[in-house]
Amino acid sequence: MMRYTELNSILITGASSGIGRAVALYLAAPRVRLYLGGRNQNALMQVADECIRRGAVVETKTLDVCDQQEMEEWVYSVGQLDFVLASAGVSIGTTDQSAEHNLPESAYRVRQIMQTNIDGVLNTVLPAIEVMKQQNRNGENIRGRIAAIASVAGLVNSAWAPSYCASKAAVDRFMVSSGGGLERLGIYLSSICCGFIRTPMTAKHKFVMPGLMSSDKAAKLIVQGVLDNKRRVIFPVWMIILARVIDLLPVRLLERLYLPYLQKKIIKNDKS
Repeated sequence: MMRYTELNSILITGASSGIGRAVALYLAAPRVRLYLGGRNQNALMQVADECIRRGAVVETKTLDVCDQQEMEEWVYSVGQLDFVLASAGVSIGTTDQSAEHNLPESAYRVRQIMQTNIDGVLNTVLPAIEVMKQQNRNGENIRGRIAAIASVAGLVNSAWAPSYCASKAAVDRFMVSSGGGLERLGIYLSSICCGFIRTPMTAKHKFVMPGLMSSDKAAKLIVQGVLDNKRRVIFPVWMIILARVIDLLPVRLLERLYLPYLQKKIIKNDKS
């Protein structure tokens, strides 16, 4: 049974679309206060209006998660926080469309992905930890919960999206490794290792996405996993297991399997 009453004050980054939007809508209810952040003000207001119609109290903030000072000021200003979701992120499909799958990745793309997916998460999670340290424990001896969106991509090496894989691996390792020490303080961290979710980000991908899941279903699984205090929330399980197995194979063997196809795709795109 869902314990919604535990999540009364919620902060979400990347709330204007994708997983962040889906989780905001899933949790929107009377007596729930949502702090929603994102870069697209119009889209953010649309999400806020829908959450308000479901009975939630909503405050929005238009900002970039890469701005450390602005993020800290925002997180510190909201007061009590029961749950924080670091959902903002970018992939190859949301950066340089004209150079998709070029090898190697451009320096600009590498820095953009790393800054958003790693610094953006840290700019959300670190101040949230400090806020929660000052909070009283609830009936379950918990001060607060924090989750960050990692990915099945963080569990494999792939020339398709090296920076994305590396950034998501960093997020997963940070959340999982930090969780043990913070749990003793009553702060529970969760790494969301998910597969392909139907969002505007994945809509731009032009390859087959096995196990593609609706954002609504993903939101439910994320909230359930967080409330169960799971250090890693993984779905679909079969994809995570497959990724683990593939990652054990020799790197050069994997490259021989997928690089020829990738090079053909690049040549085809260059001619089109």
